[in-house]
Amino acid sequence: MSHDYRKTPEALNRLTPGQYHVTQEDGTEPAFRNKYWDNHEAGIYVDVVSGQPLFSSIDKYDSGTGWPSFTKPIAADEVRTRTDRSSWMVRTEVRSAGADSHLGHLFDDGPAESGGQRYCMNSAALRFVPVADLEAEGYGEYRSLFDTTADSKGLAS
Repeated sequence: MSHDYRKTPEALNRLTPGQYHVTQEDGTEPAFRNKYWDNHEAGIYVDVVSGQPLFSSIDKYDSGTGWPSFTKPIAADEVRTRTDRSSWMVRTEVRSAGADSHLGHLFDDGPAESGGQRYCMNSAALRFVPVADLEAEGYGEYRSLFDTTADSKGLAS
């Protein structure tokens, strides 16, 4: 199934001011005061602008930073990175591949057993789709991620 995950004027008009600031102006939301930092429900996280699937709850972990953190994207080509020299430091910025939305930053202090990477994302850049809603929202192809891991991860299927 082919999808066209682009930024459209209509999609930008649907964003809240906070979502627009984060995704279009490279903003950062406050730690521990965002929607998904403590979400433990099974499902996927998609780009709030385009709907592009980006991360799975299977790869989400508590980094202690106050932002949703993941060990990897659903697929490597769903995100792209670039050097960010703002804020008087050099960091690796993460953007969605389809709509070029600013998502957050990539750090090398993630769990070693999962590759050592921490994708530290802004909740405002994401929309969560619970497993129970995957088919209804057009993400049925991602259901198998949870069917094969439900027992090992303690997730409800």
